[in-house]
Amino acid sequence: MSNETNSNEIPVNIISEDKTEFDSSSKESESLEIDTEDISKLLDLEKQKSSEYEEKLKLALADFQNLNRKTQTDIQNGINTKINEFALDFLKIYDDFIRAKEVFSESKINSEGLDSILKNMDSLLKKYNIIPIDALGEIFDPNFHEAISIITDPDLDDNTITKEIRKGYISHERVIRPTLVEISKKG
Repeated sequence: MSNETNSNEIPVNIISEDKTEFDSSSKESESLEIDTEDISKLLDLEKQKSSEYEEKLKLALADFQNLNRKTQTDIQNGINTKINEFALDFLKIYDDFIRAKEVFSESKINSEGLDSILKNMDSLLKKYNIIPIDALGEIFDPNFHEAISIITDPDLDDNTITKEIRKGYISHERVIRPTLVEISKKG
């Protein structure tokens, strides 16, 4: 057995059936030698592949997160749209109750039952984030108001809302029904 060790070689002792030892540094065992340069190249190649896979995984995860956010937004928008459609139909009935209460009040008929129903309706609107647009005395804003008549009043600024004809509402930060108003113009 040789005492010399080459840094590029791994010593291998082969014992044959006749119990004779062969040194790995012999020419016959050169085919079993492992070159560290080749191992380094293979390791670098595998590191590069690993980095590529990691980058692809990061991109796939980002795509999944974007898709998840978009899906959640689409679902929420769909729900809000259905709530708004229902709210518009509900508001027509609500307006009828308010008109009935006004008629009962003008006729001096007891409207306590209607008052109770209107309170319940107000609670329902509030529960679903449907809030009225306060317009009286404000400056006309076409995003929230729809002008259907104009009066001349020299004491008021132009486009001041003087009368609410029909209440408007906002749901989920969007106008679902604009307020019908009367506005002023300086004469």
